Amino acid sequence: MVPIVDKFGRPIRDLRISVTDRCNFRCTYCMPKEIFGDDYVFLPKEELLTFEEVVRLSKLFASLGVEKLRLTGGEPLLRQDLPNLIEKLYAIEGIHDIGLTTNAVMLGKYAQPLFDAGLRRLNISLDALSKEVFGKMNGRGTTPDIVLKNIDLAKEIGFEIKVNMVVQKGVNEREIIPMATHFRERGITLRYIEFMDVGNDNAWSFERVVSKKEIYDMLNENFDLEPVEASYFGEVAKRYRYKDNGAEVGFITSVSESFCSSCTRARLSSEGKIYTCLFASSGFDIKELVRKGYSDEQLLEALTTVWENRTDRYSDERTEETAKKRKKINMSYIGG
Repeated sequence: MVPIVDKFGRPIRDLRISVTDRCNFRCTYCMPKEIFGDDYVFLPKEELLTFEEVVRLSKLFASLGVEKLRLTGGEPLLRQDLPNLIEKLYAIEGIHDIGLTTNAVMLGKYAQPLFDAGLRRLNISLDALSKEVFGKMNGRGTTPDIVLKNIDLAKEIGFEIKVNMVVQKGVNEREIIPMATHFRERGITLRYIEFMDVGNDNAWSFERVVSKKEIYDMLNENFDLEPVEASYFGEVAKRYRYKDNGAEVGFITSVSESFCSSCTRARLSSEGKIYTCLFASSGFDIKELVRKGYSDEQLLEALTTVWENRTDRYSDERTEETAKKRKKINMSYIGG
């Protein structure tokens, strides 16, 4: 089948798959504990896509042009038997790359089984080296020690690792240089993510954003950086390299430098809806069609229609007003 493009000529290349809406953290920018308390009702098991359904839909997406998969959550390591899913996804023709985003608290238990199943890339969330700052941001008082230990373990096993740091003004910007120093010395890529208005509950405003330029200027005072060319069309991170040791640092600039024009990502939520933008208000319920017994041809037609009608460019259009008024799907359902 010929790869498809949306209304702006953007091909589909990446599929983010949320395997659970549950998480063991309550990060202030994603699942604040004031909203996602102990009595919060998560999706029942029967509402989640089964592994068989995930694999079937991934095969269909691959036939439409998807080459890369990323498993997300919630916290994907909370989903039982995840290595079995990894193994099945790697067998799909046309899929060349699979990654997994995790807070790494449970990684010590699952790193080797995931590697044995074929997984090679990890994106690990860590917002501070300070115990106090990180414990407050993750909402559980968890210290960074266990995350750092599991990063070292994963690197030793052989994983390619990127560390993601969400930067918020007045919260953790003092951690920018310590984080850079720590991971630079270990040859691990650190990526600074501008604080985004994902979901409806994180009290986002422009005033709380530390821009790529601000972070870069701080880094440039301490390190000698040079830009790195993008590796492929649709690469999100703006990449730089430390001249003295070759380690990389990157920026995810959804707020200050939108990358909507080259966005090639679709998202499959934990309850089986297709979203064509991280900031979407609604999705297409593909699970309903799957469970009604639709054929592969019928499902392909539905997926094609969704992507070919895509016009999303939220970050291009974002204002303080739209950020406040637009209801968006929470990240715990849609993944990062």
